[in-house]
Amino acid sequence: MRIVLVGPPGAGKGTQATVLSRKLDIPHVSTGDLFREHIGRQTLLGQEAKQYLDAGDLVPDHITNGMVRQRLGEPDARRGFLLDGFPRTVEQAEELSGMLAEAGAELDAVVELTVPEDVVVERLLGRGRPDDTEGVIRRRQQVYRTQTAPLLEHYAGLLRTVQAVGPVEEITSRALGALPHHHRVA
Repeated sequence: MRIVLVGPPGAGKGTQATVLSRKLDIPHVSTGDLFREHIGRQTLLGQEAKQYLDAGDLVPDHITNGMVRQRLGEPDARRGFLLDGFPRTVEQAEELSGMLAEAGAELDAVVELTVPEDVVVERLLGRGRPDDTEGVIRRRQQVYRTQTAPLLEHYAGLLRTVQAVGPVEEITSRALGALPHHHRVA
């Protein structure tokens, strides 16, 4: 099962990614983890990424793509994976299609966790981080929607939208229920 997980900040994506990858028995591949790991191991890609991050810049696609390509080439990812944080753009989505095509594989589903904006605002304000003002949170949601819209359109045929409100277990079972049937797990 090859899945891409998308969702706005505050949708509980990290939690769902962990639980879903365990239930589906596929690795959870997060770009955040990949960056930390490569930087920690001081790989060439990691050293390159670090220069951008230290300068406060976004890590360019070719570096992120390289890390993802390597990770998806590892034996545990051959049976499937749950990608989290990638692709973020249509360009990256096309790059991913290319990687999978080389391996004779394709994506099974793109799962989008959705949460009404007011719920996210309440949730994040509840965390009480000083920089999380309501305006900042709403702006982040807006940025997410603007940036992600083309990606969701690109994946229209594979897209499964899951309401991410309620207990963690409920959201997980909604997500599992939204996956293509031939792969469903108990």
